[in-house]
Parts: sequence; C-alpha cells; structure tokens
Amino acid sequence: MSPSSILIIEDDTTLLRGLKDSFEAHGYEVTTAADGEAGLDAALKSQADLIVLDIMLPKINGYQICRAVREARIDVPIIMLTAKDQESDIVMGLNLGADDYVTKPFGLRELLARVNAALRRGSSPEGNVYRFGDFQLNLDSHKLLRGDQEIPLTPKEFGALAYLLRRAGQAVTRDQILNVVWGHDVFVTPHSIDRCINTLRGKIEPDPRDPTYIYTIRDVGYRFEPPATDDGAAM
Repeated sequence: MSPSSILIIEDDTTLLRGLKDSFEAHGYEVTTAADGEAGLDAALKSQADLIVLDIMLPKINGYQICRAVREARIDVPIIMLTAKDQESDIVMGLNLGADDYVTKPFGLRELLARVNAALRRGSSPEGNVYRFGDFQLNLDSHKLLRGDQEIPLTPKEFGALAYLLRRAGQAVTRDQILNVVWGHDVFVTPHSIDRCINTLRGKIEPDPRDPTYIYTIRDVGYRFEPPATDDGAAM
C-alpha cells in the first residue's frame, strides 16, 4: 500500500519545515505551500489524501481555500490550523467544510492523532450500520438497537445521531446539525438542537451528565467520540 499523501499550507517557514520533516518521519508523503495562492493551486491540482491548512495566509486566506476546495467538490479531509480560539473563527471554518481544527500552539502528537483519525475515516468502507459500544444504528431499518432491544428515537434524534456518527471524531457545529437534520428552510433555535442532543444522551449515555459518546465543545457544538475499542465507522 502506498503511503498517504499530505498537503501542508502554512506561511510560517519554520513550522512548515518542522511539520514536513515530522510527517515524513512517520511515513507520509508531503508536499507544501507557503502562501495561499500557491496553496490553493496545489489543493485543486494535487491528489493529496489530506490537507493541513493554516487560516492566516498571505494572498488568499485559509477560509477562501477551504471554500474553493469544497465548491470544486473535492472531498479530501481538511484540518485547519489557527492561532485564534474564538467561536466565530472555528465555526466559520467548520461551516465552510473543514473537518477538524487545531489551535496554535499545538503538540505534534495531537496533530498526528487527528490526521490519522481523519485518514481512517476517509478510508473506512461505506455501509449502513454504525456500531458503538453495545449499540447498532441501522440506517436501512431506521432503528437503534442495544443488543436485541430497540431504543426508540424521534426522527430528529435519529438524524442527529446518524450525522454525528458519520462525522465521528470531528467537531460539528449547531448550524451543521440544523442544516442536515432540520433543513435550511426551517426556523429552529440552537436551544432546540441542544434539547435534542440532551434527550439523545438520555437514551445512549450511561451517565448523561458525564457523556461517554457525545461531547459538548464549548462555543462550537458537539463531537461524537467512539470508545477506544471502537472506530465508529460504518461496517
């Protein structure tokens, strides 16, 4: 099997060189770009398996690159690097199509773990049954089972859980859940989404007050985190 290829778009030359060396030391093929213009050209032309993308870039910023990649219907995982930690910056990146984000300064092991997780999700076989812990969510029968017992879900709970499972390990915003589960033309407040998640936790979490699966990301939204023995992928 050929090694996975990573495109790193970062204007800090010291950081760029360090990331390139580290990823290559872990067996990845790496290409780089040091400004937004070169990065966009590389992102649209390369066959990278994953893009590590800084937000604050000269010429063309990371938001514009992310938007252009998704408008070109390129489904490569994108992990954004940002020195910002404000809600609006993180939410904007995720809503434009980024799969994850890492706030500077970050540990290399954390970034490597996120890259590995994103590549595993991208290479997982498609299917209609998601398994986590004792549960199985079957998209064909529209049922959630715990062992042989069916756990009743409302349509919105089912849709939210299915979406979180499809994006397991990734941060998703309330707007993303709203658009996918409720639709663009429905007026729903963020509190409605929070209530849906809370009732869903009551049905799948051993202790809803201390979630095992659905974590709240402050000022952003939620993340489904499979147990260490699960991959959360469709089988």
